[in-house]
Formats: sequence, C-alpha cells, structure tokens
Amino acid sequence: MKTKKGFNLRTVCGENIIVAEGLDNIDFSRIINLNESAAFLWKNIQEKDFDVDTLTSFLTAEYEVDEQTARLDVVKLIDEWDKAGLIDKDN
Repeated sequence: MKTKKGFNLRTVCGENIIVAEGLDNIDFSRIINLNESAAFLWKNIQEKDFDVDTLTSFLTAEYEVDEQTARLDVVKLIDEWDKAGLIDKDN
C-alpha cells in the first residue's frame, strides 16, 4: 500500500488534518482529522510502501502499546484511510 499523492498532513489550530491538494483530490464534504498516533504513522509512510506489519512496528516502537492492540488499531486505521480514499491498496 501507499498513500495517494496530493494528501498532506497539516496542523491547524492544534489539530492534525489531512489536506487534499490538487483538483483530483478536492472534496470539501469531509475533513480528515488524525489523532497523534495516526499523524505519526502518516508522517512515517509518505512515499513508502507499507502494510499492517510496518505500521504495527512503528506504533510499538514509538508508544507503550502491545503488538496485538497496535495491530487491531492499525487494521481499523487502514480501513478508515481506505474508505476516505487516502491510500492505494493496489501497490
């Protein structure tokens, strides 16, 4: 998987949000807000291939979380990113 081009993380008023840049990505009906750990993951996967194992490793290395909990959270996060059109799962 990879993040789609044109989606960038910005901090606005202390909130981490994904901003769509470019005409192909503009959809003002939704704002994608990321918590601290999701923003951390987003920053670390830009222009890189990733999978559930990659993100799980990032979480367990950075935060005090067990692997099982991290994996469950990562699966949910990837699903949310996929539904929001932020990632390309065909890579």
